[in-house]
Amino acid sequence: MTNKKDAVVRFSGSPEANTTVYLTGSKSESNRALIISALSKGIVRVENLSDAADTVTLNRILQNLAEASTGMQRVDVGHAGTAMRFLTAYLATLSGTFELTGSKRMQERPIKLLTEALNTLGAKISYQGEYGFPPLIINGGFEQKTKQVSIKGDVSSQYISALLIIAASLPLGLSLHIEGYLTSEPYVRMTLKMLEEAGISHSWTDNVIEIAHQEFKASTLIVEPDWSAASYWYSIVALSDSAKINLPHLRAHSLQGDSRIVEIMQSIGVKTERTAEGISLSVSDHTISEDEILDLKDCPDLAQTIIVCAAAKRLNLKFTGLETLKIKETNRVKALQNELAKIGVFLNEENLIYSLDCSKLHFPDKVSFQTYDDHRMAMAFAPLSMRIKEVEIEDYQVVEKSYPDYWKDLTKAGFQTTEL
Repeated sequence: MTNKKDAVVRFSGSPEANTTVYLTGSKSESNRALIISALSKGIVRVENLSDAADTVTLNRILQNLAEASTGMQRVDVGHAGTAMRFLTAYLATLSGTFELTGSKRMQERPIKLLTEALNTLGAKISYQGEYGFPPLIINGGFEQKTKQVSIKGDVSSQYISALLIIAASLPLGLSLHIEGYLTSEPYVRMTLKMLEEAGISHSWTDNVIEIAHQEFKASTLIVEPDWSAASYWYSIVALSDSAKINLPHLRAHSLQGDSRIVEIMQSIGVKTERTAEGISLSVSDHTISEDEILDLKDCPDLAQTIIVCAAAKRLNLKFTGLETLKIKETNRVKALQNELAKIGVFLNEENLIYSLDCSKLHFPDKVSFQTYDDHRMAMAFAPLSMRIKEVEIEDYQVVEKSYPDYWKDLTKAGFQTTEL
């Protein structure tokens, strides 16, 4: 990550802004594909990798591991949360000893449920510092003791995906029992579908997913463009007068749970049309009722975009399924509450229902928004420059984590970004 710098964002284009945006590959698909390819020892190839910082970091780590000699190896994922979870499982299957660490915030993000599940299976993982948190010491040479393991489903689907990805490489395979409600289920199905494309079969009955020990087949995983990145363009169209944005190569039947943005934003004021190249977004009337409760448990990465957009449109909506936001790059619920208050909007929480109160919404001539080392905060709040003359984004380069070309693409659509 580059040195932190702030920027002022202004919208200077016409209300009929019309542009085509070629989005980077999905970070979620890319990171899964990289671990699958590494486990297959290159039999599975990957195309259209994301250029997001998290994927670049994971790819570099895997290449370094392939070239490294014996002895203790230190692996630093920085801010890359998915890399931390996936590498915890992957490194446990390798020979050698590893110190797996990350940024200060990463060392505050719990990983106990995953390490306990891996240790139950036969891994040898311990904590270098605070119990249940990175840094981890991983002693490789997996000696599998059982194929059965249970894990809570309502904390992080990445724990479940990490276990599923290594399952076929375990001598006994895996029988994974999911306890309670499964949050972010589309991400688990994405993992299983990509494994299937790489030759790995599974069964899923009730709350049990089983994967036998089996070999990968020669194949190519082609990564789809990122629907999470697409969500910011939905917000821009929703806040515009008559913008039209074309997003090529997005599939009608996507593996990505964040493709639900089509359905959600249709009710908030964006029409999605299929084209020969992908999709086209245009302005429509919002139809959502303020009595409706939007459940975002299957697509939590969309929450900031949708909540900020709804607030700017003075929609007093209610939301559920935001619990996992509190253990992301930052406490995203608290961050949203802090920053929305700057435009007079309040996000209230009661009994796991989050309600927007836009009764005091106002748009000052200039507002400075903090990003909290969180890429999605920067990209969710920048579109407000369509309603506010000057939006200052602190640490605006944080977008490198998932969408490095975000500011360049905004420029094509009529925005100006001036670095401070």
